[in-house]
Amino acid sequence: MPINIPKALPARDILEKENIFLMEDERAVSQDIRPLNILILNLMPEKEKTERQLLRLLSNSPLQVSVDFMHTATYESKNVSRSHLSQFYKTFEDVKEDRYDGMIITGAPVEQLPFEEVNYWEELTDILEWTKTNVTSVLHICWGAQAALYYHYGIQKYPLPNKLSGIFKHRVMESTEKLIRGMDDEFLAPHSRYTDVSYEEVKTHPEVTLLSASDEAGALLMMSKDEKNVMITGHIEYEATTLAEEYERDKAKGLNIEIPSDYFPHDDDSQKPLNRWRSQAYLLFSNWLNYYVYQETPYEWE
Repeated sequence: MPINIPKALPARDILEKENIFLMEDERAVSQDIRPLNILILNLMPEKEKTERQLLRLLSNSPLQVSVDFMHTATYESKNVSRSHLSQFYKTFEDVKEDRYDGMIITGAPVEQLPFEEVNYWEELTDILEWTKTNVTSVLHICWGAQAALYYHYGIQKYPLPNKLSGIFKHRVMESTEKLIRGMDDEFLAPHSRYTDVSYEEVKTHPEVTLLSASDEAGALLMMSKDEKNVMITGHIEYEATTLAEEYERDKAKGLNIEIPSDYFPHDDDSQKPLNRWRSQAYLLFSNWLNYYVYQETPYEWE
């Protein structure tokens, strides 16, 4: 089934060329189907790129999905036009009386700051508290995952000596869990971050289940015991070239940055990297939509 997104959204043209099944509002309302309503809080600086990445993964499902985008009111991104935000994005004030079947909270380039020093932290905590009653299931990515672990479960992040960037092997630790049903016992996923959370603290926390981890990259995939919150410390939504673009950006800034691990063929940054995590990403998003959103959300919110 298709994703229902605004007709003028720039990501539409790219996704249509990939044969992603998209639907416009006019056609969606003509079908006697209750779509899944998904809210995406996009905290990434390059918002249009993140829109495309997430919409692509949400498309791989037999369910009809309707998507709203939200940005923070207390901080306005410098890498996206105001017209794009005003046309396609809402703020928390716009949605706080609404209910959503699912929500995605992205990463953000603020991980080296203490949570309380992030200029939209108070607004984000209001949103995280609101999800407890107004959203069926929340998927948190990278810094969004660290923020959720800290706010909901008191698990703090800590700085790494060097940026963790590259493609890492992860092992499945709870193979019977629905979220990772069908995934390989060992799979690849990208990471791009300067901070981490304690593997032992996650593993022993009474309210959190550790589903997948890496010897090099630590905990990747976690879920709350009540199955309400899913946390992914990596960027399984990334496209093949995203880490390369970040690497070139960091080099251009003069940062002392290492080449992403196991990413470029033969560690040659002149060669085009391959996407070796796509199937696992599609499966993870499909499982989340099916088992934790569609099968858990009420048909009509009270």
